[in-house]
Amino acid sequence: MPEATPQRRWRAACPNCGAPVEFASRASASAVCGFCRSTLLRERGDSGETLSQIGQSAEVFEDYSPLQIGSTGQWMGSGFAVVGRLQMQGSEGHWNEWHLLFDGGGDPPKVAWLSEDNGSFVLSLEVPLQEAAPDPARLQPGLPLNLAGQRWSVAAVTPTRIAAAQGELPRPPQLRESFPVVELRNERDEVASLEWASPGAPSFSIGRAVPLAELRLQNLRVAATGESVSEASIQGRSFACPSCGAPLAPKLAQTKSLACGQCGAVVDVPAPEARALGFTDQPPGAEPLIPLGRTGQLSVDPSRPAQPWQVVGYQERCDLPDDAEDEQTFWREYLLFNQMEGFAFLVDTQEGWSLVKPLTGAPSTGPGGVARWAGTSFKPRWEQPYRAKVTHVLGEFYWPVRLDQEALVTDYVSGDGRQLLSREATRDEVTWSHGRVLPAEEVRRAFSLPQQAAPTLQRDASAFSKSGTSFFTVVVVSLLILLVLVLVMRALSRDSCQSYKDSFGEFSNEYQQCRSSLARPSGSGYGGSWGGYSSGGGGHK
Repeated sequence: MPEATPQRRWRAACPNCGAPVEFASRASASAVCGFCRSTLLRERGDSGETLSQIGQSAEVFEDYSPLQIGSTGQWMGSGFAVVGRLQMQGSEGHWNEWHLLFDGGGDPPKVAWLSEDNGSFVLSLEVPLQEAAPDPARLQPGLPLNLAGQRWSVAAVTPTRIAAAQGELPRPPQLRESFPVVELRNERDEVASLEWASPGAPSFSIGRAVPLAELRLQNLRVAATGESVSEASIQGRSFACPSCGAPLAPKLAQTKSLACGQCGAVVDVPAPEARALGFTDQPPGAEPLIPLGRTGQLSVDPSRPAQPWQVVGYQERCDLPDDAEDEQTFWREYLLFNQMEGFAFLVDTQEGWSLVKPLTGAPSTGPGGVARWAGTSFKPRWEQPYRAKVTHVLGEFYWPVRLDQEALVTDYVSGDGRQLLSREATRDEVTWSHGRVLPAEEVRRAFSLPQQAAPTLQRDASAFSKSGTSFFTVVVVSLLILLVLVLVMRALSRDSCQSYKDSFGEFSNEYQQCRSSLARPSGSGYGGSWGGYSSGGGGHK
């Protein structure tokens, strides 16, 4: 095996301020001066290499990422260093793309990135595209696409711009100019990206999600106290609620939205602003069964040890029946966070509890709507996808959450009823999540809830295994149950929400939401608008 070509470091003075600018990779064509933020172009000519100023980068805004230029790590047996950063800005928030330089480099050196994806980190490598790139104007979320010898699903088409740049980069950053970014996902749990950040053909990269613990990261940013930035410096990121003036302080670096604990307003916190830019009022709701801030030991994958997951957000959702005569269903989703694993959703429905995590890839679908993921087949749980709407939120979220936010949801279940898939589609994005059914007692023990809470947590988890029941049988059984309930309620002169009260208690979310829906004027509709950022939540109506 030929030896890897060694890296050749090169240093020159910034042509604008004279400060030293060092290139660690011979393949890097650009850098941003760390003193005056000049965007510099590295050129090779007959007289050697020179630097010229081609622009000015905006100041990098503080986002409290644990990474920094100079951080190091290992991946698949090779060491790497973080040498540059792009701060990207889209319509639904911001994210970082960290430029990595691997030891040895190779010939030519590989261009690698560590970026954020739905609350996780993705390590990707740029690869040459041997064919003509598709026209981004013709691509829409959910469409299939054959590219680079693989079958992909279009996950998102996002207008994006580079808000700021830092350090050493493979290409000069085009600041203040919007360009399309196309996200692709496949059944191999990979994500690909087409970025038209520079004139001409787009850059093409392929990657997969990586837990930060597996990268053996060193030289991360630390606060003066020695705590990690995500635990210490983030505490200084505070502002006043634009609705009531109460102080708000996000606890997570990834937070894009949060609910005010004083007035309940849902507040947007987009960087780089240090203040809230918008808010939406919401009435107070019932407290969640699992308190915000509580940590529980759970395992998304039963073959792996349990991890500590903290409840950082909570949202209540409902389906939107096409027929006003159809029964409306309500459920709850707890957003969980683990510093090394990212985010997951603990979902509480009338049929049981489940724990799901957003996927980097996308399952394949075939005849009859059957989906396949990781060697397992999943059947649709319902005859048709359903519309879901967010009705109430608490805590913090890594996406810009919206009240009345809608998504088109398709739920799937494995043959044994133990595994679940969910596909959520909005106008701008398609996300998938995968997980497993949880017994109510496992949820109670994981979060150290009192024994007396067991009846409140109990759900009919066996319903997940009934996916093979014929539609006719389901209709007949449902009609019989409905008839019995009507007769009982009439005989006892109870209100039409009594079944929720009996099953979940007088102060439960189900019963309160049912009473609220009865109070809604006839013909008022459900409100809301189509679109918005997909949460990647569990669905499962």
